[in-house]
Amino acid sequence: MNWISSNIDRIVSLTISHAWLTLVPTILGLIIALPLGWWAHRFKRGQAAIVGTAGLLYTIPSLALFIILPVILGTKILDPLNIVVALTLYTLALLVRVVTDGLDSVPHDTVAAAEAMGYRGWQRLVLVELPVAVPVIAAGLRVAVVSNVSIVTMAALLGIPQLGSLFTQGFQLRLYVPLLTGILLCVVLAIVFDGLIIWLNRLLTPWRQRTVTS
Repeated sequence: MNWISSNIDRIVSLTISHAWLTLVPTILGLIIALPLGWWAHRFKRGQAAIVGTAGLLYTIPSLALFIILPVILGTKILDPLNIVVALTLYTLALLVRVVTDGLDSVPHDTVAAAEAMGYRGWQRLVLVELPVAVPVIAAGLRVAVVSNVSIVTMAALLGIPQLGSLFTQGFQLRLYVPLLTGILLCVVLAIVFDGLIIWLNRLLTPWRQRTVTS
């Protein structure tokens, strides 16, 4: 407890940094995955290639990607932008398939009814198909954000400050308190982000709650 009280400012700063490095790539990955997933859903012949190519991104080891990206982007190795780009790619790798599956899960009768009501193209996608696909997309997003909370800690090996820094500090000083603090806060962040997505899912699909209630 003495260590925690004397390092509380740093712990708060690392937690905020960790949250930022987790949320920004998750949101960016979702934004990019939506049109790619729609493209794969729309053009069935290219679906396997689009989804498969995106999935291959997740096979790249995170530490190797963190080291390679500065060379590609022309950034410094300690630049947090490298982590944002890397985790955006990982989020994209997970969510392209999820968005595709979500749109594929929309019943044909629902799409036909929307067309009969005059919805066309992007209007049908935004107002009908995506709302129906939200539960599937939200489930995949929950996996992605929790995974990102974990992967961000690897950036500590490059000296980028976030909760993983407590792991390296605990290892170097042979103290259990920083390690346990870092682990606990990572778990708390994962639970908070997961709960936020569950809440957004319920907010965006009020008809499902009415169905369950009735």
